[in-house]
Amino acid sequence: MADPAVASGGSLNAGGRGSGGKAASSPAENYYLARRRTLQVVVSALLTECGFESAEKAAVETLTEMMQSYISEIGRCAKAYCEHTARSVPTLSDTVVTLIEMGFNTDTLPVYAKRSQRMVITAPPVTNAPVTPKALSAGQKRTHPAHIPSHFPEFPDPHTYIKTPTFREPVSDYQVVREKAASQRRDVERALTRFMAKTGETQSLFKDDITAFPLIAAQPSTIPYLSALLPSELELQTLEETDSSEQDDQTDSENAAGNIINDDPGADKENSMLPPSGGVPSTKATEDNVIDNPYLRPVKKPKVRRKK
Repeated sequence: MADPAVASGGSLNAGGRGSGGKAASSPAENYYLARRRTLQVVVSALLTECGFESAEKAAVETLTEMMQSYISEIGRCAKAYCEHTARSVPTLSDTVVTLIEMGFNTDTLPVYAKRSQRMVITAPPVTNAPVTPKALSAGQKRTHPAHIPSHFPEFPDPHTYIKTPTFREPVSDYQVVREKAASQRRDVERALTRFMAKTGETQSLFKDDITAFPLIAAQPSTIPYLSALLPSELELQTLEETDSSEQDDQTDSENAAGNIINDDPGADKENSMLPPSGGVPSTKATEDNVIDNPYLRPVKKPKVRRKK
């Protein structure tokens, strides 16, 4: 502090305020900076009382940090003594015991408080402590009844013991449902179009920028008239249903004929002597000749013999 960097006692306060002049982004930082600025003003006043006319900014910051640490230690020890005696609020006796424990002579406090060159500092503006935002808000917070002392902890937030529904009733309005369905359909079509554009070949409206307005490239077929000749899905489904019903009737007739044959033992011998070009193989051959495409053939169900 021998090398002056600030010109006067008033500049001590200005230098102290310079460090906390930057804008804070949250209420907690604003609250901290306001208290830090007050301590810097107090340190500057004490330096002026001691006869200093100027001080470096680093020296003021160091003294402010020492004073803040000293006050914080007094509060921490006083709180510890308070809780040791089963109390929640520190009293004057806790503070006195703390000062004695830290090696401070408490008898010099009245004389120091009545000193003549004492500087009066204007009270800082009242700053409210930062309020932590609540995650959920439900109902009204309860106060303590008459039989509960006021120093007891407050009741928890109402959402911890009040039933809070977390679901919404389904929307049944016809217009809203139709609009939502149309929006979902549009989103699905757009997503599928983008997927096909990313995974397949695309064409662009602009030669310079290929990524702008991509279009799904048309894939020409070698036989363009093939789709007109092949049956549609509806025709295939109708054909399969007709074939399956005919096959069921044929299976029932074969099972009935098998039951009659099993009743006649002589018929079994005659059937065993049938040549390969018998009636049954010829029927299968005619079925295979009707539809050559294996993918269009009807499903062959296993033969089920009925119990007598």
